[in-house]
Amino acid sequence: ETLARFSEWGALAWIIDGTMIVGTVVVMFVYSWQLALITVAIFAPLIPIFRAIQRRQLAAYDEWRSRVSDTMSEVSEAVGGAAPVRVYGLRERERRRLRRSVDEQYRAYMRAARYFAIMFPLGDIVAAVATSAVIAAGGYWGPGWGLGVGDLVAFVFLVALLLGPVSEISEVLDQTQNALAGWRKILTLLEHPIEIVEPEDGRELPGGPLGVVAEGVQFHYGDGELVLKGVDVTIPAGANVAIVGETGSGKTTFAKLLVRLADPTAGRILVGGVDLREVSAPVRHRAVRMVPQDGFLFDTTIARNVSFGRQEATDAEVAAAFTALGLDWWLNRLPEGLDTPVGERGDSLSVGERQLVALARAQLADPGLLILDEATSAVDPETERALGEALVRLARGRTTVAIAHRLSTAEAADLVLVFDQGHLVEVGSHGDLVERGGFYARLHESWVANTTRR
Repeated sequence: ETLARFSEWGALAWIIDGTMIVGTVVVMFVYSWQLALITVAIFAPLIPIFRAIQRRQLAAYDEWRSRVSDTMSEVSEAVGGAAPVRVYGLRERERRRLRRSVDEQYRAYMRAARYFAIMFPLGDIVAAVATSAVIAAGGYWGPGWGLGVGDLVAFVFLVALLLGPVSEISEVLDQTQNALAGWRKILTLLEHPIEIVEPEDGRELPGGPLGVVAEGVQFHYGDGELVLKGVDVTIPAGANVAIVGETGSGKTTFAKLLVRLADPTAGRILVGGVDLREVSAPVRHRAVRMVPQDGFLFDTTIARNVSFGRQEATDAEVAAAFTALGLDWWLNRLPEGLDTPVGERGDSLSVGERQLVALARAQLADPGLLILDEATSAVDPETERALGEALVRLARGRTTVAIAHRLSTAEAADLVLVFDQGHLVEVGSHGDLVERGGFYARLHESWVANTTRR
């Protein structure tokens, strides 16, 4: 936003003010080179002074920008976590944290503003001194230099004319420092190393359902401990797979590797017989899709959100995606249909409705491998049934891997992958795993007990 404002008027102000300053100085030399030299000699020291102040001002603005970013992040976190804050009685702690962040931002801004407060009146002071010097020198030596009263008055007018652009240039300098600080912030983001390196000549993936093979897959975040520890598994093409495990078992991390949100620390993942690291991003995005747990939506219409699955899709194709999932009744119930705005992050829709839109987006994309992070939020019975039926239809004709949080998902799967503390401890159908009496059987027994109590 700062760069946009500066691009609209900042550069133009530099041109206009710079032209006026140069033009005025040239005319001054035409009238009297002696008085012009006096004026330039008085204004000249401003250049090194301004540059010294600018260096300090730029550093101050960098710090302020960083503090603004930190404050916005903390405010966003506080708003998003408002419910837990109230439930756990953390209001006072959050209030102190936000107050501290705002205070640090304010102090950083005041340090930057202090330099602006120095620069802004400095031009006025120097211009006033120059005017006084011109009047004194012109009055004393003017007749000897061939200057009349009219010439002296005209020269004083030129000094006053110079005052305007010099004063404005101080403000423009302030805005320039602000814009430069913002630009440096953007460059820092752009120069941040990319963790995922895309292949120069990526390979294609076969059409239709895609099988998955994980060979000795290990993964850790940063310098932390291993989250996945030697995962080996084969998922047949067209299979309906459920990944289960307790919180922190590594099941979500494994699912993220399947869409290449990260690369394995060791080992490899093959999709359709091709190492995922050798597949180009456009091909991967078409063939492998993930439906996140929260069903994130952008602040636009339902049609636009669904078309992100295939951006060249027409409204008719978007509507057909809902029909294919048996969700046309829900779409027709909306007053504006596909043109219904969803609000920021989809807030005008319920949690379940956001998930319906996310499923339609995946249907439109028609991937060969679909990763589902099953939602844990409770939804109304009608939407629950609609989601279940839509998921069944969506899974047809493709490989589906679901991070299961519901008992029914694991029971209906062709294959269940059981994770525990980063290890893939069991693989098999629901019935086979229950009969074995192992980790999954105990987990299933706990699920059944909790469901019965509800």
